[in-house]
Formats: sequence, C-alpha cells, structure tokens
Amino acid sequence: MDVVVVGAGASGIGAAIRLLQAGITDFTVLEKSSELGGTWRDNTYPGCACDVPSALYSYSFAPNPSWTRAFAGQSEIRSYLSDTAARYGVTPYIRCGVEMLRAQWDGAAQRWLLETSDGPLEARVLITATGPWHQPLIPSIPGAFDGPVFHSSRWDHSIDLSGLRVAVVGSGASAVQFVPAIQELVSSLHLFQRTAQWVLPKPDHHVPGVERWVFRRFPMVQRLLRRLEYLGMEALGLGFRHPWIMRAVQQVGLLHLRRSVQSASLRAALTPSYTLGCKRLLMSNTYYPALAQSNVSVHPTAVASFDGRRVIGADGTEALVDVVILGTGFRILDLPVATKVYGADGRSLADHWQGSPRANLGTAVAGFPNLFNLLGPNLGTGHTSAFMILEAQLDHVLGAVSSLLDHGWSSLDVRPEVQASFVAEVQEALRGTVYETGGCASYYHDVNGRNSFSWPWSSGRLRTRVAHFDASAYTISAPLEVVR
Repeated sequence: MDVVVVGAGASGIGAAIRLLQAGITDFTVLEKSSELGGTWRDNTYPGCACDVPSALYSYSFAPNPSWTRAFAGQSEIRSYLSDTAARYGVTPYIRCGVEMLRAQWDGAAQRWLLETSDGPLEARVLITATGPWHQPLIPSIPGAFDGPVFHSSRWDHSIDLSGLRVAVVGSGASAVQFVPAIQELVSSLHLFQRTAQWVLPKPDHHVPGVERWVFRRFPMVQRLLRRLEYLGMEALGLGFRHPWIMRAVQQVGLLHLRRSVQSASLRAALTPSYTLGCKRLLMSNTYYPALAQSNVSVHPTAVASFDGRRVIGADGTEALVDVVILGTGFRILDLPVATKVYGADGRSLADHWQGSPRANLGTAVAGFPNLFNLLGPNLGTGHTSAFMILEAQLDHVLGAVSSLLDHGWSSLDVRPEVQASFVAEVQEALRGTVYETGGCASYYHDVNGRNSFSWPWSSGRLRTRVAHFDASAYTISAPLEVVR
C-alpha cells in the first residue's frame, strides 16, 4: 500500500480524510479496537468531557453546529468523530479489530514491513496516530486489594457504586471530572491526592436550541465564535511563556477555592504550592464543592500500599473501602508504539529515544524514513485544541507524502542535524516557561527529566512552522522508475 495509518482516533480519522482529499486512495487505517474514536471511545467514566471549548475542539473543515454544551461531553465527541468519518467517506478504509504488532523499515525494498494481528502488510509510508492519551498509567502499589480496582479510562460499568465506600487514587484531569459525578452515589469517598491541583472555574453552559439553529443557518457565526475562543485561549497561552501572568491568573483559582470550600484545613490541603500552568490546566465548577461534602475525605498523600480492604497512605492514614478507582493518567511520553516501530538500523524508536522522545517538528524522526508521528514530541501547548496541532501536522505530512508519491521518490528521511537543531532550539526556548520555572513535577517531563511534551511558542507559530513541508530538511532517495 502507499500508506498505512495506525489508530482511528481523531488523528487517524483526520489523516484518512486528508489522504482522500489529496487523491490518495491506496491506504488503510488499522484500529486494534472494535470501534473508532480513540481516547473518546476508551474514556467512558461519569462526567467525562472536553476541557477545550466545543467550537474549537473539532476539525476546522468539519464544524459541528449541534454541540449541546459549550464544553462537549464524551458521547457527543465520540459521535462527532464517527459521523465525520462517515460523512467524509473514510469509514470503509478503517480495519477495526486489527492491531499492528511490529513495523520494520526494509532499506533494500524501501518499504515498511508490518506484522499485524490479521497478517503482514507492506507500506511505502507509515503514519502513527496512536495518541499520548491512550495507554493508562497503572502505578505499582505494594500489597493486594481485596476488591475491584480499575483505571478511569477502563471504567467498570458493571459495578454499581451506590452506597459503596470508594477510594480514588490521583487528582488530575479525569478525577476532577468523575469525582463530582460519583460523590452523591457513594457512602464515602476517600481521595488520595499526591499533589494539589489548580482548578479554575469552567465557563460551561447548555447551548440553547436557537443558538444551534443560528450556527446551522449561518455557519459564519460559528466560525467567528471559534476564532474568538481561539484568541481567548491564546491570550491565556501567553501566561505559559510569561509566568508572571500565570501568577496573577492563579488568584482566580484561589478565589474559586475560597468560595467553594469553607473549611480552612481542607483549603490548605487543596492549595497548590507551584505556579498555575506548571501542570495541566484544570477547570471545574463542581470539583471543590464535591470535596467539601461530609462523605468525602481528602488525604493529601500518595498511596503507600494496599492491605485487604485498606488503602494506606504514605503519611500513615488509612481508608477502609470497597472499590479503588485509579485516576492516575496515561503513559504520555512512554509511548507503547515506540517499542513496535524499528528503523533503518534495526533499532526501535524506544531504543533511539532512551526515554526522551525526539522528532523534527514533532513529526519526523531521523533514521525512520517515511514515518510520521501525529501529536508527537514537544507539540503540546497546554491551552489550545489538539485539532489545531493535528491539522498543522497533517499539512506537513500530506506535503511530504504527496511529494514522495508524485515525484516517485522511494524515501524521505529527516536529516539528523535538522532534528538535533530543532530539539536544541525547543529546549532552549522552554527554559523561561512556566513548565520549567513553576516549581512542580509534571507529565510534561520524561524519565530523564527533560520536557519532551511542550511547545514553547505560540500556537500561531506552531501552525505556521509545523505545517510547512521543507524537502531540504530531508534526505531524499533516488527516484523510482515508476511515477504515480
């Protein structure tokens, strides 16, 4: 095949649509699950929703005038992805239930040789669209718990939490959403919080039917709203590059906490000691009020061990519970796909990276010809839509793939010095950002302590720079005899 795409979430669907629009039809999308949707298929926990405004959280070429909330919920986003895939005709190209087990670059054949759960495949180009919010991070906790334990992204809906005693491990983005959703159901809830989080008010609301009618009837109005939301989020993004702005904005978080929690001791436990933006921005109108309820106990400590039905904190506190829910996030930088993709020298991406993912413009990796990673290293902005990042990358990838096929090139391999220059430039620019100076430990940093997640400049600069495919940045193989 000309192209194989791995993953049928937002990235894989977007790649498939753009391939078709470019007239490239000899491709397939491999999806190991039985349905498309990516993280919005996997995360079905109560209260699951987006933390980016709905009008901004969509493909620019496929606006959705029917969002029912300013910040869409999981089921609506999943439906949007499915509907968009069908509307743009890419559903027949998606092979669900097929997992890529291994991909090896064959230098002699100038092909990617893929082993899949449905047999071998060969491709000129490989696009990984597996996403950073895919593989749950399961902490290694000593001891054994005598009851159900599940991760928020693998929610066990067979368990009725009504009247049960529940421990929640972790206080990140998922917990901030599902804790308020289950607090009223359970008899007691014990939140084990290793680090307090900044939580800002969420400007969410129901979108009235008349407003949705206006969006359908006058698409320009929704495009204007999208633009305004983008500018608003980008204004907040200034704070990531100028931490003094974030220190001013975090006063809103402190006021939100004071208004929601009357107990001084609980407020102290929930007050972060680092600068807003150092960790992922969180928004909720219900999280703090839920924690202030009488059936909730906040343990400002990590979990040290399990013992039967007891969850034991690192500070010695204990909770006797029936169920443990892990809100411990994902393997953001320790990407499982990196162990499955092998480059020109026979080594895997994981072997090359040694714990610190690197890619030119977050997209192409030296030594891995004709490989493109979507939502790759150092493209996270912390404040705007992943769709914006994705579409910039897809402009770059389609420029590369179309050039390769149209000119009959056999391979494109980003030059090592180009990649090294970009990586060094990013790391230098990150030094003064809140990610590095805010005084926290976050998933933005890999196992070597380097920030391999964040983009240090504006999202406008990301769109301009990442979208541009520059053939001179690549080593181009001798043309093939047959030109498409």
